[in-house]
Amino acid sequence: MLIRFEGHDDLRSLSGTWLDHPIAFSWDKSSKSWYAIAGIPLHTTAGAYTLRLEGLTKKGKSFALDQAIPVERKAYPDTVITVEKKYTEPNPEELKQIAEDKSIKQKAFATSAPGRLWSGDFEPPVTDARISDTFGTTRTFNGVVQSTHEGLDYAVPSGTPVHALNRGTVVLAQSLYFEGGFIVIDHGQGLMTLYLHLSHFEVKAGDGVVRGQQIASSGGTGRATGPHLHIAIRWQGTYLDPATFLGLQLP
Repeated sequence: MLIRFEGHDDLRSLSGTWLDHPIAFSWDKSSKSWYAIAGIPLHTTAGAYTLRLEGLTKKGKSFALDQAIPVERKAYPDTVITVEKKYTEPNPEELKQIAEDKSIKQKAFATSAPGRLWSGDFEPPVTDARISDTFGTTRTFNGVVQSTHEGLDYAVPSGTPVHALNRGTVVLAQSLYFEGGFIVIDHGQGLMTLYLHLSHFEVKAGDGVVRGQQIASSGGTGRATGPHLHIAIRWQGTYLDPATFLGLQLP
């Protein structure tokens, strides 16, 4: 979600806390407002939660405000998917690779710039593509393994150019067991975009990218039923609905 705090140009700084997550605000001159991005974990219980704001005025005075934010529970569909048996019943060697991949991902997710790298709106990674699966779907693989779909799927053929959603730094570009060809871009302040099932990389870890830059080609690698592009948006460990996020109008 996008949080705006309007009409307080007398503040020197503003920060916040939301669901035990720190929030960093930036000042936008055009709208004369402070703004920040925050998220709500998928399985958060419905209710009202407190957004805590703390700031410092240009005269050196402290400022604090508590605001109750309502959170509603949303129902998501179920789906049944068939994949290769190795993705639901991996052998010991495959289990070892899965464990190694987990460590690789944890290291990448822990690497985020303290400041904001992104600028302006986040744009879709592909153009004129049909959405084939949405965020929040409960999936049952081969009748035995359940997981929650924490991203957005685009029905595109292999070889489709995939573009960065916004400016940032590539922290991972590697093929993993479940994700297949996998890229993670850090946009700063714990905000990351993930691109899965890729067939070819155009970037490597450490590269800086800009919004709209081609970073890869789509494919059907990893645990996939066929060629498509899966993207996910991760904020401080919480996965956000990409469809909602891409609809935000950001300064």
